[in-house]
Amino acid sequence: MDEANATSQAVLFDMDGVIVDSERYWHDAQPEHIFPATLAGEYPDLDETTGMNYKEIYDYLDANYEPKISKAEFIEIFDETAREIYRERVSLLDGFHDLRAELGGNDITVAIVTSAPPAWHEIVTERFDITVDETISAEDIDGDGKPAPDVYEHAAGVLGIDPADCLVVEDSKNGVESGKRAGMVVIAYRTGPNSETDLSAADVVADGPEELHAEIRRRAGLDE
Repeated sequence: MDEANATSQAVLFDMDGVIVDSERYWHDAQPEHIFPATLAGEYPDLDETTGMNYKEIYDYLDANYEPKISKAEFIEIFDETAREIYRERVSLLDGFHDLRAELGGNDITVAIVTSAPPAWHEIVTERFDITVDETISAEDIDGDGKPAPDVYEHAAGVLGIDPADCLVVEDSKNGVESGKRAGMVVIAYRTGPNSETDLSAADVVADGPEELHAEIRRRAGLDE
């Protein structure tokens, strides 16, 4: 089926940078706090690690840079930072509840597919009273996190929906690659923090919440 004419049966939202505006805070926290505490030498470009599970970020840093602390210490720093960001700083995507209700009312499955562990995404869903059909973390699977396709392939299996009928909403290069490698249609969501990120692998790039909502509704067949 032509992707441009397909009607998606499920919308799979990434959490960080899509449902909540956490990337703006991670973009400050990593170079200002986490990387200085972790690395003895140079720091990675943020696009290298954005979208990855935080435990895999350490593995990536260990393979490519010069960590000066253990993985356990890194996890503790990252977890403490995350809990503060999600509890006190982030805001919800404009109009998310209305969009979610409209999708559900038209029998479109809605899921969160995130690299964040359950302890983090539960803070977000409880704080903002978010209810979806499934929430799937990269930590739930026996496989690799984004940019590998494993988590999105797993999500399709859990939902019982063909990957080609799934619409992914992502904001990172790693997330876009993950969705595309899983055989899904991908909308890249561009905001301030990822204004320079290469999102060209996505099927379409939506600038800001209004364009994002319109593109999701169109791809889900709600404008017909």
